[in-house]
Amino acid sequence: MSRHDRFAKHSLAPRTILITGASGGVGAALAQFYASPGQTLYLWGRNNARLEAIAKICREQGAQAIPRIVDLCDAPAALAAFRETEKETALDLVILGAGVSDIRAADEKTEFPEIVLDTAMVNYATPMTLATEAARHMVKRGYGAIGLIGSVAAFHDLPFATAYSSSKAGLTRFATALHASLKPHGVSVTIAAPGYIDTAMSRRLEGARPFLVSPEKAAFLIASAIAHKKTVVIFPKLFAFLKLVDALTPRRWAHALLRCVKVKQKPLAES
Repeated sequence: MSRHDRFAKHSLAPRTILITGASGGVGAALAQFYASPGQTLYLWGRNNARLEAIAKICREQGAQAIPRIVDLCDAPAALAAFRETEKETALDLVILGAGVSDIRAADEKTEFPEIVLDTAMVNYATPMTLATEAARHMVKRGYGAIGLIGSVAAFHDLPFATAYSSSKAGLTRFATALHASLKPHGVSVTIAAPGYIDTAMSRRLEGARPFLVSPEKAAFLIASAIAHKKTVVIFPKLFAFLKLVDALTPRRWAHALLRCVKVKQKPLAES
């Protein structure tokens, strides 16, 4: 029995799925997780070669895979592409997994405004827009699921990653609010808040990455949470405890401690 078949007994057994960020990392792992005969996968990403490679793997597993180059920095274009896809087929599941992560350069006091803008668009504004459009169609049909990939960074005020942590915090609050809105209409919303995942994005970080999770395990946990219609899934579970600790710690103490954390990141060209 395939991993996908194990979830087929639940009320949601998606056959048409759109995944953003499908050209690598967790998005690629999710595409391969769901790929099976009878599945139609719409795979969005920015790297054509990697996207075509993932689509080929999915086809070899029996799925129909339709790759598309979409830049989430351009929200109107992404929304237009989504509407084109919905005209072609009714999407059962939309997973908005694309994301970017940049931190403040070691020799700078602030982050760069252009990077902050890209981070806000890719991590928050465009996923929020696409999720809302997906919800409009799913509510009319009375079923569907929306999955979003956030981060445990959403629960902490990271001085060295203000744009990243705040964009994920905004996405998390949007997801839980959307869940509250859509639950009476048969549409589920799940937000995943993972810690470190062994992807190209996290490999840019210099130093330890505690409790590292493989993309395949992350995909399994996210797909399981979506299948069980969970609102929030945090993994590894230790980070749920750290979230509670942060919430109970006086903000000035938490900020003083976080300012002591030294994190460096390799340039994109070296990742």
